[in-house]
Amino acid sequence: MVEAIKLKKQVGEVLLERGWLTTGQLEQALAAQKKEGHQRLLGEMLIELGFVTEEQVTEALAEGYGVPFARISPKVADAKIIDVLPRDFLEKHSILPLFKVNRQLTVAMTEPANVFLIEEIERMTECEVLVVAASGKDIKNTLTTHMPSANIFVIDEIIEDVQLDQFSVVEEQPEDIGNLEDIAGHSPVVKLVNYLLYNAVKEGASDIHIEPDEHHLRVRYRIDGRLFEKIRPPLQMHPAVVSRVKIMARMDISERRLPQDGGIHVLMQRRPIDLRVSTMPGKHGEKVVIRVIDNRAVLVSLDKLGFNYEMLKLFRKEIVRPHGMVLVTGPTGSGKSTTLYSVLNELASEEVNVCTVEDPIEFNLPWINQFQVNDKIGFTFANALRALLRQDPDIIMVGEIRDQDTARIATQASLTGHMVFSTLHTNDAPGAITRLFNIGVEPYLVAASMTAIVAQRLVRKICTNCKEPYDPPINIRRAIEKIGGEFDTLYRGVGCKRCHSTGYAGRIGIYELIVPSDELRDAIAAGKNLGDLRQIARKEGYVGLREDGLSKVKAGITSPDEIFTATAM
Repeated sequence: MVEAIKLKKQVGEVLLERGWLTTGQLEQALAAQKKEGHQRLLGEMLIELGFVTEEQVTEALAEGYGVPFARISPKVADAKIIDVLPRDFLEKHSILPLFKVNRQLTVAMTEPANVFLIEEIERMTECEVLVVAASGKDIKNTLTTHMPSANIFVIDEIIEDVQLDQFSVVEEQPEDIGNLEDIAGHSPVVKLVNYLLYNAVKEGASDIHIEPDEHHLRVRYRIDGRLFEKIRPPLQMHPAVVSRVKIMARMDISERRLPQDGGIHVLMQRRPIDLRVSTMPGKHGEKVVIRVIDNRAVLVSLDKLGFNYEMLKLFRKEIVRPHGMVLVTGPTGSGKSTTLYSVLNELASEEVNVCTVEDPIEFNLPWINQFQVNDKIGFTFANALRALLRQDPDIIMVGEIRDQDTARIATQASLTGHMVFSTLHTNDAPGAITRLFNIGVEPYLVAASMTAIVAQRLVRKICTNCKEPYDPPINIRRAIEKIGGEFDTLYRGVGCKRCHSTGYAGRIGIYELIVPSDELRDAIAAGKNLGDLRQIARKEGYVGLREDGLSKVKAGITSPDEIFTATAM
């Protein structure tokens, strides 16, 4: 049983001694406390009257009870220890587990003399509890930093057949912010937003677009790279829907003139799904785009990305080298991040230190150290990479090579015992080499550091539910045979309910891979132009994106239209 902590000095006495409070202010607070019938503690009354801060009262309380006082920050707390107690318990009682040594747990509390609470913590953790006093604000800020998953909305029990006539509750656009927040919490609005999130995850959407027009409000999903209209709620619901999303993402609902960003954490079938929210003020109101990051879709095995057998075998051989540089190239939305995450997930182990520098962090990878750049405070890719090299990394992933500094540091790191992975925006694999030249990396450094270059695109797969053979037009047949050789049968999807009548369901990657030979390295070191580099690569068996794509057409995986569209230069 925990012994009662005796008060050695009154709070008011300590505040007077430290010069934080005058005698007149103390008397005024005591009078106000008496007038209320001592319903509130003296410290609360002093804070409300503005005589002292919460931190000063907590520090005085700590001295009065003879316990240590600590200024808590996210750096002080051990993230692995915080979750020894449930989040709702921590928030309800304003407590924060700091660290644990053997069977002793040190806990920060706003009420260091609360014996019953200390006993409950000991019962729940089966540890001896040591108490330090800390302000409620510091505890709350640290909890928010280390446990963002508290902002979780469980959406499994959403009723799918939502009736639009239920959404006519908002009859006019509210301007009062307090009223708007109240309306945003009403059941029809909550149900609509939950319905949109639930179905987006269920249907495999990567983005949700909530778009107001002069007379309409429409919601579109991006599925397999294409946008589809999902629903048209009443336009009058737009302010309340936007406010509901902002509340969930912990954004400022009163700010409608500036863009905002936030995040929501959702549980669906007990698996976590992250939603990145972006708002943008427009002519007819704020447009909201919600990026859906489904962990199952991001962490895909390399075997399932779409590499052919020989290419994957060679790629795997190169990524396990002790040092060098591997680049993944392609336009935005071509799946570069998914490829790199799959590589890192395969390479991660207890024996290596894997670190990433990203902007933003797309997905939380287990047992990998991830760092997000912040240009506003000067924490750029280049600066982050310099600092990271002092963190004893074995494998480094740089989200994107954007400038000369980042390119040079990454190149030097690959030559000094590190394996570096990164992305570039180029049309094909040979183009990545000349892009590095253009950025300002010396050709001899590129030649010495380059281990492998992958270029990729994403194409839609034919829906297996409505797939059928067909005879293509003669011009399509000739184009395929010219590049990919003869074939027997082609397939297409005729369209069904499962594929939204598009004939496609899901996506797969098409790839090209260059592993520089001695001859190609000599050409790179000599600063040869793009045409010469392509010619040498072709001579050594380089297979382009279109050839790889057409091999998937002949296998009945995708269609010629998808390949010709994705590989158009």
